[in-house]
Amino acid sequence: MEDPVIPFDLARMFFGTDPALFYLEIVFRTCVVYAYALILIRWVGGRGIAQMSTVEFLLVIALGSAVGDAMFYPEVPLFHAMLVITIVVIINKLLDLLIYRYSAAEKFVDGETVEIIRNGVIIVSSLRRTRIGKNELFESLREQGVVNLGEVRQAYLESSGRFSIFRAKPPQLGLPIEPAWDVCPPPTYNPGIAVDGVSLACCNCGVVIPAPVKVSTACLRCGGIIWTSAIMASSDSRLQQT
Repeated sequence: MEDPVIPFDLARMFFGTDPALFYLEIVFRTCVVYAYALILIRWVGGRGIAQMSTVEFLLVIALGSAVGDAMFYPEVPLFHAMLVITIVVIINKLLDLLIYRYSAAEKFVDGETVEIIRNGVIIVSSLRRTRIGKNELFESLREQGVVNLGEVRQAYLESSGRFSIFRAKPPQLGLPIEPAWDVCPPPTYNPGIAVDGVSLACCNCGVVIPAPVKVSTACLRCGGIIWTSAIMASSDSRLQQT
């Protein structure tokens, strides 16, 4: 049977009953968990961090856990939590210093900007590397009022997880993304299917084959085999296919 907890036992509250060497173990545990969490968050990617930097996100998690446990677990001494908080803040300051002085450290901790679209064409290798699906990309573009990829000169996935979109001037023919394909799928063409002289856009990467096109083929850029009619941005873009 466990001994009852004595209220306001200052020795237990601040130092617990562990041997002094256990504090060195706390330092080791904190460093290991912090490094492991950093690696996991970098693996997951910046999109889940939103507007926080990676270091700030880790700081919030670590401080929240350290402070929370010490608040309502009587077996967690306050000094343990205070030591963890101190170590986490020191690590955070050291990372800030490394990020400020070394660009390699900045790229490792915060990630780097990735180009997703160039001249209305999706860079498929970038989607694969960042593990972003086309539906997620198209949703972000529609939130910016983009109707087809021909309106986009360049788009980037920032290290913060947000998309930066730069418009083409003037807009070009491109792959239609509005309305959403789940709501209203565009008419498609497979290789070898006769086409009535329209401009085609690859449904995989958005590359456009100008009219006249008689028979669709596999996309030379990405190997995609599904095509749809390319459109220009307008208030009634679905009806103004070229």
